[in-house]
Amino acid sequence: MSRKQVRILSLIIPATVLLIFGTWGNCFAADSLLVFAGAASKPPTEDAAKAFEAKTGVKVDVIFGGSGYVLSQMMLGRKGDLYFPGSSDYMETAKKKDVVFAETEKNIVYLVPAINVRKGNPKKVGSLKDLTRPDLKVAIANPEGVCVGAYAVELIEALFTPEEKEAFRKNLINYTESCEKTATAISLKAADAVIGWRVFQYWDPERIETVPLEKSQVIRIGYIPIAISKYTSNRPLAQKFIDFLLSEDGKKIFQKYQYFMSADEAAAWIGEKKPVGGEFVVPQEWIKK
Repeated sequence: MSRKQVRILSLIIPATVLLIFGTWGNCFAADSLLVFAGAASKPPTEDAAKAFEAKTGVKVDVIFGGSGYVLSQMMLGRKGDLYFPGSSDYMETAKKKDVVFAETEKNIVYLVPAINVRKGNPKKVGSLKDLTRPDLKVAIANPEGVCVGAYAVELIEALFTPEEKEAFRKNLINYTESCEKTATAISLKAADAVIGWRVFQYWDPERIETVPLEKSQVIRIGYIPIAISKYTSNRPLAQKFIDFLLSEDGKKIFQKYQYFMSADEAAAWIGEKKPVGGEFVVPQEWIKK
């Protein structure tokens, strides 16, 4: 082989290798999904991601956190295939910011706010107003970026007198960073009670118990929506994941954790029809400086 032929091969081979690996890299990128999700759906979403991968071979990576915080991450990174917040409030924000395809939005499951206490309810918490008792340690999620925290503040603002609100705030030991950490505050005995979601009990039934609110106190039913992000590189594949969540197989995963599959189911549990979804603007006094 001549020196000229060797030189030509030395140029061709690296180029060919780069082309092959570049193609493979694109193939791998196409066969994965990145979901930014509120932690209100963490246990079933983790299970659903594994089931979808087992069924399709497509890996689903999920970044969990407060719905507002993961939305900021998605926007700052300009990446992600799906946005899956814990409530309608943050999906409305995502649509206003034009970072999701609004026409792809689907409601996956429904949620009802409740009080969560330790198993056996050792502090005998029976109502929302009990959270003003001086013997209790209470936690709520940060209402600035976590959906369940905003629901908690909405309840307090609507139902407590100024004196009761002040007493509640004295009992407030912490803002948690996500729905998951709100539930964990009970599991780890960091708090006696939290204002959370009814489903927290089914995340950790050995350590968490739910105390329902009076039906007159439930202001609205929440729901967990999903939509395709405008940063996606594979919209058809992202749509397949939504379709899977809405399928019978997907629904069974959420039903295992006792999520409501319709607003009517949620209303039946409450005992009264309630508005569904909507938005709540958290008063500035609840925003941490």
